[in-house]
Amino acid sequence: MRERLGLFVCLWFLLYGSCLGRFVVEKNSLKVTSPGSLKDVYECAIGNFGVPQYGGTMVGTVLYPKANQKACKSFEDVEISFKIKPGGKPIFVLADRGDCFFTLKAWNAQNAGAAAILVADDRVEPLITMDTPEEENAKADYLQNITIPSALISKALGDKIKKELSNGEMVNINLDWREALPHPDERVEYEFWTNSNDECGPKCESQIQFVKNFKGAAQILERKGYTQFTPHYITWYCPDAFILSKQCKSQCINHGRYCAPDPEQDFSKGYDGKDVVVQNLRQACFFKIANESGKPWLWWDYVTDFAIRCPMKEKKYTKDCANEVIRSFGLDVNKVDKCIGDTEADIDNPVLKAEQESQIGKGSRGDVTILPTLVINRRQYRGKLDKGAVLKAICSGFEETTEPAICLAEGIETNECKENNGGCWQDKAANITACRDTFRGRVCECPIVQGVKFVGDGYTHCEASGVLRCEINNGGCWKRTQDGRTYSACIDDHTKGCKCPPGFKGDGVKNCEDIDECKEKLACQCGECKCKNTWGSYECSCSGNLLYMQEHDTCISKDANTGFSWGFVWAIILGLAVAGVAGYALYKYRIRRYMDSEIRAIMAQYMPLDNQGEHLACYKDHVQPYFSNVLESSIVFQGELESRTILDELFEQYRSLRSILLVKNKLIGLFPAHRKELTFNPISSQHPIELLKDLSNALSGDISSSIRNFSSLQFLNISRNSLVSPIPAYVGELNTTLVLDLSHSQQNGSIPFEIG
Repeated sequence: MRERLGLFVCLWFLLYGSCLGRFVVEKNSLKVTSPGSLKDVYECAIGNFGVPQYGGTMVGTVLYPKANQKACKSFEDVEISFKIKPGGKPIFVLADRGDCFFTLKAWNAQNAGAAAILVADDRVEPLITMDTPEEENAKADYLQNITIPSALISKALGDKIKKELSNGEMVNINLDWREALPHPDERVEYEFWTNSNDECGPKCESQIQFVKNFKGAAQILERKGYTQFTPHYITWYCPDAFILSKQCKSQCINHGRYCAPDPEQDFSKGYDGKDVVVQNLRQACFFKIANESGKPWLWWDYVTDFAIRCPMKEKKYTKDCANEVIRSFGLDVNKVDKCIGDTEADIDNPVLKAEQESQIGKGSRGDVTILPTLVINRRQYRGKLDKGAVLKAICSGFEETTEPAICLAEGIETNECKENNGGCWQDKAANITACRDTFRGRVCECPIVQGVKFVGDGYTHCEASGVLRCEINNGGCWKRTQDGRTYSACIDDHTKGCKCPPGFKGDGVKNCEDIDECKEKLACQCGECKCKNTWGSYECSCSGNLLYMQEHDTCISKDANTGFSWGFVWAIILGLAVAGVAGYALYKYRIRRYMDSEIRAIMAQYMPLDNQGEHLACYKDHVQPYFSNVLESSIVFQGELESRTILDELFEQYRSLRSILLVKNKLIGLFPAHRKELTFNPISSQHPIELLKDLSNALSGDISSSIRNFSSLQFLNISRNSLVSPIPAYVGELNTTLVLDLSHSQQNGSIPFEIG
């Protein structure tokens, strides 16, 4: 009774999921190319065994055997072979449904040499998925060895094909799996629905073997961001009527919320279903923690090591063994335990609840009811759970030309560019081709080589473009080196095409011929010129003592040329000298004008200028009116002048005054402008008259003759021993103020004066 109840519970789990589920039949395209009466595209259901050619196509001829039409026994027994002869098309065997498993039909057809098997339905119904048999009816010896693709076709199509074949028509079919899986972008998202049970027979063994074999490829794709992988685990819940039963308690956790079938299908021995659920949950939590740490690919290592180190057969399918494996990968066991939670509590587990919700199909993805199930880009994979077959399916999910290198390896796809360059453009000399191999085939696309982009249709021509185009095979243009000179028809700029360089003519691509400038009279045509053609250019010389000027195409004398050159040089030197003298004169003039204006501005602060009268006196550095009887054109300085600047400015401004001023303890003289150096020795006790006489003698003439042109006189510096122009200095210690009126000097040279 207990065994019956357990069997009922397991069957109920399966039936419940099937009734509520929405199973989606994965299909591919079947195109009949001949005869004309059948020419069309039909749907067929992909079998869940063998190796469908995801991303590819297969062309073949259909044969319906005269015997063994259901293919339930070996074709050798009826002496039928489907092996093709050289030059023949692959054979697709058409078999009727019924009497044996789908897998056995495929196995027998494969052994007879068929390239694929088409199973015609024996009833009018929607297409179904041909699956592998249940474990108790399966023969594991051949299931994993089926490699040919299989497809189920409708009864109507099967009858039409049989009719055409009976009429002697050849039926050619193209099986197309290119759109069996969507391929929207450069990343593939895929899910693997599995469980940790290793005692469920061939299916469990195939899952473990697949994980071991596929781990390397999966981790490469995941590490480089080509894929996004998520593992999932199928669970059921116990019906309310059986929650308190011993069977539900042994197969479920969290009060019947999450259940799994008994591993051995025997409740009296071995591990229970709830042990499987807990280990499934532990693996799901391991992935969650690893994914949060940025290393989701560790799941493949953990599942592989757990299967090796903790098998059910060795009674190591335990928490302790699992934790040892977890620690070996550096993950925190406490985080995993926290994720698992209390499996005996009457509460929901967030991880397993999400797994149950994910089992329900959404959009194009149907419900997950078959274990194991691989979902690629939200489409369920159909075929053999094998590394090569699955990798092909995943690679077919990439957008064309975005596949990673692993998808283009031998054994995964056929490189169509190896044969006749795929019919694309190529430059054999530069080893450049427009053929680009992809998982689905080849595309003809002008390449980018060393930063140089080629443009064109990719089939008949591709042309280098851009500033670096001449770096690649000289841009496809003509190029030649001769006599130590290299000429190229490639223009190294943004323009396209080829153009022969100056001195050549031609198409610029295949040839450029030298132009004979001498023969065609394009250069060197003056009367004295001698022309000699060279490759790519010419040489022109002159007869006699002449030089050739290329820019004027003429000959000139060497001597004339030299004289002309020196004359030109001297003209330049003379011009520079004149410019220098003129510049210096202008400089002096401007400085003089500038000083005059500055002095006039300063003098205006101390005394009236030309329009202010001529009778002034300076007393103690102050300029003020003096006595009315002061002689005209005379200025009297009385007292000590402490400012040298006043004297400088005063005498510079009043050059027309005919006065020699002897100021207390200062001697100031007006002397000829030739700045002749005068040497005499004034004596401090000497009378002023004697001093003036000495000064007159020093001037080599009388004072009258020396002061006739006072407008040209400048100040001279009087030092103790000499007179030096132009800054006044102070010598002597005269205690008398002397006023000299030079405007009334007598003919004998005597000078009237007053001593104040």
